[in-house]
Formats: sequence, C-alpha cells, structure tokens
Amino acid sequence: MNLRTVWIDLLYKSATSTRKIRTLLTPFGAVIFGLFITLFIFIAVKVDNIFVFPRLLHYPWFIIIAFPLLMIGFMLTGWSVFHFLKVKGTPVPLNPPPELVTSGPYRYARNPMLSGVFLIMFGIGFLIQSFSLTLIFTPVFIIVNVLELKYIEEPELEKRLGNAYSDYKMKTPMFFPGLKQTYNVGDN
Repeated sequence: MNLRTVWIDLLYKSATSTRKIRTLLTPFGAVIFGLFITLFIFIAVKVDNIFVFPRLLHYPWFIIIAFPLLMIGFMLTGWSVFHFLKVKGTPVPLNPPPELVTSGPYRYARNPMLSGVFLIMFGIGFLIQSFSLTLIFTPVFIIVNVLELKYIEEPELEKRLGNAYSDYKMKTPMFFPGLKQTYNVGDN
C-alpha cells in the first residue's frame, strides 16, 4: 500500500467516522492548513529580503490591486464555507459535508473556496509588496493544492460519494467557471 492510498483511506475513515471524532479533528485540520498558508507567506517574505527583489508596484497601485483581490477572495471563501456549514459540514477534509454540495459557488466550480484562498494570497502579495509571494510562492501553492486535490481529495470524494461526485466532476470545472473540464490536469 503506497502513501497516497494510505492518505486517501485516512481521509475516508475520518469523513465517515462519528460526528464527535470529526468535530475533534476539525480544528487540527484547520490549523494545519492555516500554518501551511502562513509558512508560504513567511518564506516568501524571507526570500524577498535575501534576494532583495524589487517592489511590485508603486503607491497607490499596489493597494488598488490588493484590496479588490482580498475582498473578492474573502467573500468567495465565506460564501463557500456558508454552503458547507448549511449541510452540517466544514471546509476541513477531515470533517466534510455528509453530502455533495452543489449550491452557491459550487454550482460554478468544484473548489471555489480554494479559488478564494488563492485570490487572498495574491492580494496579500500585492499588499505587502512581495515579489516572491505574488509571482513564485502563490503559483507554487496553487500547484501543490491542485495536485493534492487531484490525487488525494477527489479520489476520496469519489470513494465516499460515488457517481454523484463523478458526474459533478465531469460537469463542473475545478476552479474557473467557463473552462471546459478537459482543461483540468489529470482528468481522463
């Protein structure tokens, strides 16, 4: 049994365990994801300082770009979380909703919450004038998340939700409404 299969099985066991266990695991998963984001931001700032990268934009342009990205990112993330909570689930893969969520932003994309997080990270990058967060670390963060979704979370969702998720996956783009499913990495 490889590490990928072990991780998928661990998520599946957590997602199908008792409500008490899922509730206990939720803060753990949320803290890990929060630390993962914070680590990317911290390392990006350090890299900027070490390599003395230039500022991205001059005042007021970095603010004019940062605030809409942050506002849209927070609104999209909040809207997504609301739809998970509505069906008694959380955004944490260890305590997901018990059913497939296809309402709200999930009508248009399978991972609108992460799309919001990506926008927030770009917004933070512009706000703090971090060359490496905006142009290196946020794109790397996106790639890491896409790979984790494709090879860990989506197989677990197909295992737990069956054809409902497989059909949803075929009809709904991963992140961006309007892009055909065939553009997503790794789909067959």
